[in-house]
Amino acid sequence: MLDIRLLRSDPDSVKAALAKRDGAGFHETVDHVLVADEERRKALSTVEELKARRNEVSREIGELKRQGAHAEDLILEMRAVGDRIGELDAVVGEAEHRIRQLLLDLPNLPLQEVPAGGEEANVVVREWGVKASFPFQPRPHWEIGEALGILDLVRGTRVSGSGFPVLRGRGARLQRGLINFMLDLHTREHGYQELRVPYLVTEETMTGTGQLPKFADESYLSERDGLWLIPTAEVPITNLYRDEILDGANLPLRLTAYSPCFRREAGAAGKDTRGLLRVHQFDKVELVRYEVPENSRQALEELTGEAEAVLQRLGLAYRVVLLAGGDLGFAGAMTYDLEVWAPGVEKWLEVSSCSVFADYQARRANLRFRRAPREKPEFVHTLNGSALALPRLMVALLESFQEEDGGVVLPEPLHSYVGFSRLDP
Repeated sequence: MLDIRLLRSDPDSVKAALAKRDGAGFHETVDHVLVADEERRKALSTVEELKARRNEVSREIGELKRQGAHAEDLILEMRAVGDRIGELDAVVGEAEHRIRQLLLDLPNLPLQEVPAGGEEANVVVREWGVKASFPFQPRPHWEIGEALGILDLVRGTRVSGSGFPVLRGRGARLQRGLINFMLDLHTREHGYQELRVPYLVTEETMTGTGQLPKFADESYLSERDGLWLIPTAEVPITNLYRDEILDGANLPLRLTAYSPCFRREAGAAGKDTRGLLRVHQFDKVELVRYEVPENSRQALEELTGEAEAVLQRLGLAYRVVLLAGGDLGFAGAMTYDLEVWAPGVEKWLEVSSCSVFADYQARRANLRFRRAPREKPEFVHTLNGSALALPRLMVALLESFQEEDGGVVLPEPLHSYVGFSRLDP
């Protein structure tokens, strides 16, 4: 969440930064925070004055009693003061609760270099590779996958409804091989530690990374247990050190995990959601970094490059897109999307979002570090990126390396992971 001290000291700059996202849509929330904060501070000030008065009078009462004098009037006054302190403590507690709820509803502030505007203001930073071309009409992945017998959309729908595809045989093995390939790349070459994380998490954990309360309707909840299915491994990894104070000498932390991901927001039926384009359950390898504040911006470039390395090893054409404020994720301060070219559907498909969150998630999850013993703790800066999400990566592989006979030639780095070099029709 945002630092209330920043809202208090420079509300205009906060409003200007939030305007990059949604015009003046968040200005009223900022004002409500400041009103509640003023109410809280005023009540606290009065409480401190009353407590000081109570301490002073308590000494007077003690002295009167020692002298054998009557102190009933002062005692009655102090009872009233105690009642008033109790009333004001309730005011403070209510104001603090209201402030927290309002701050949870405010998104992160975009970095200065993030352009204002919506999706139309996104900036293509660079492109890599050459789009696949064919002497024949390329087919979409759902036709390729179903003809090869590796993609079963009908039975997935029968089992769970739309948005839950089934991979069969060599398709399932290809996805498992991709996961292992990416984990090996990030752990062996990029310095990440691999984790196996829970797929069900608490409400506090979801709140820590910004999924709640904003995205409650897009998430799956096991109401009986009060546990949420994770939308990404970012959620448990980022919360792993919640409420701890890390040794700054151990930063940065680089953590990676494979997990299934569960999201309701699969969109309406139609050509843009066919096959693997939008699904409710999918697999993903996630990268998370904890950084000291002064290094987090450069770390975003590094993390993005680590996600790009997957696409480069696989020989897939892609582009890096800097998101404008209006297209930025709720918790992000700056985000690069990696979009891979899928020739069968003739679209750029997002396969990764690489984001720096500054101290936004750290304030929600109380993630802190200490630069040296006895120094004041500071909030870490967090980053995360998909490296990569599997469904659209599978789409790009099937469509980019398809052949006229219906087969698909696999990139050489995958051969040892899957045990074959071609998906034969």
